[in-house]
Amino acid sequence: MNLLEVNELTIQTATRQIVKRISFSVEPGNWLAIVGQSGSGKSMSTSAIGQLLAPNLKAGGEILFNGSNLLEMSSKKLNSIRGKQIAYIFQDYQNSFTPFMTIGKHFDEYQRNHLQLSKAQRLQNRQQALASVGLGDEYADRFPFQLSGGQLQRTAIALALLLKPALVIADEPTTALDSISSYPILQLLARLQKETGCAILHITHDLRHAANYADHVLVMKDGDILEQGNRSQIMEFPRHSYTKTLLEAIPSLGQAEE
Repeated sequence: MNLLEVNELTIQTATRQIVKRISFSVEPGNWLAIVGQSGSGKSMSTSAIGQLLAPNLKAGGEILFNGSNLLEMSSKKLNSIRGKQIAYIFQDYQNSFTPFMTIGKHFDEYQRNHLQLSKAQRLQNRQQALASVGLGDEYADRFPFQLSGGQLQRTAIALALLLKPALVIADEPTTALDSISSYPILQLLARLQKETGCAILHITHDLRHAANYADHVLVMKDGDILEQGNRSQIMEFPRHSYTKTLLEAIPSLGQAEE
């Protein structure tokens, strides 16, 4: 049984359809990369999973998580799933933190919202989570603005994985970082995925990231899926001209094919 199953998903405003009856699935423990340029509908589609769309957007179709349709869930039920079973790592991760609340307070509140734990248990979980991303517990006393971009992104990953969710949705998690900093973050995410067994739904405009980490790849453009398949199928035998163009734009892959 698939962990996540998206069937005929549409997203529209009052006047036009933005996402056009797309379907895909994520297996437990797998990494699915949704690749496409800005405006392709990839982030909007994954926002619909957690009912995080803007008020002027309406989603249709079916989004099944462990067999239950998320689009039909009450806010109360959905809130019990978000964070605990489905976690997000946003591209603008700085907005995931309240500026004048310490990192430790963020971890404490995150656990209080979902679990009934003692103070000692919450402290232990926080220490383990920070250690898993290479940060000491001294960072708990700091405010978000006192951390570098890479440290703050590591903290966002630690928060997302804190409650051991089954699915982590990583929406362009390295966009705000330079190329030198982005690959260690993806390597960290890949390591934590193996350690926790979570599935990852990774939204990216960079096909190199999909080539290095994904089990399956889905290519989107203009709100539609152009092709999808396992990593080797998409990287070695692309069917659509748009996918071929994306591949040709990656020097290392282009040189390897010559």
